[in-house]
Amino acid sequence: MRASPRKKVSTDRLFFKIGEISSIAEIESHVLRYWESEFSFLKPRKNKTGQRVYTRKDLEIVLQIKNLLYKEKYTIAGVKKKYGSSSIKKNAVSMKTIHDVKKKLKHILDTLNSTETKTKHKPKRVTKSKKKENGSQMHLL
Repeated sequence: MRASPRKKVSTDRLFFKIGEISSIAEIESHVLRYWESEFSFLKPRKNKTGQRVYTRKDLEIVLQIKNLLYKEKYTIAGVKKKYGSSSIKKNAVSMKTIHDVKKKLKHILDTLNSTETKTKHKPKRVTKSKKKENGSQMHLL
């Protein structure tokens, strides 16, 4: 069975369909679908019609998986183990970052609320603009 000729796909785009990823990575589409079922870290989004939409990050992951499986001769379990240990650290860092951002946002909200409370009690000076007959504006206090 002969492989079908693969068309050249530009990799400078933001999103790719499964066929385009298949062409770039030189892997059949069914293999990509299988990898999605095996590797929890490879989850391309689906559009309204249910087609897989891969990002550049997904493309990089596919190329890394291909390299580990075909060139470095890892097993599926070996790839899972390698990515599993590094993804735990990434998630921990991102959770810490989220916690820090929440803390800073709460502080900003408290500052805004205390400023709002202070300004409610101050009388405001209201000015009205009235147009003169010649078109210029006159300010009334």
